[in-house]
Amino acid sequence: VQLQASGGGLVQAGGSLRLSCAISGSISRIDNMGWYRRTPTKERELVASISSGGTADYTDSVKGRFTISRDNAKNTVYLQMNSLKPEDTAVYYCAARPYGSDGGYDYWGQGTQLTVSS
Repeated sequence: VQLQASGGGLVQAGGSLRLSCAISGSISRIDNMGWYRRTPTKERELVASISSGGTADYTDSVKGRFTISRDNAKNTVYLQMNSLKPEDTAVYYCAARPYGSDGGYDYWGQGTQLTVSS
């Protein structure tokens, strides 16, 4: 399984951006997809996740602003980010958890940088 994240950039506070994560390889093995973020001063944080059945979950700080979705036909997972805040600035990573996993994400894409200016 290979993951390719894209879509990061520089945006003003209050703006929007959409991240994409293209999935290739043994896609049928994948159950849950997630988006993490990391900053130099904070531990890696699971921002949003979505199950194979489409059930989404979010960390409290992004609820109502971010939306995770998956397009199985395109083998792509998206993270739509609205009402962005400077504290959303981070490197964002997509990750995949295979069926039968003990809960960890075994596959990771490269990070994509989001910078939100105030």
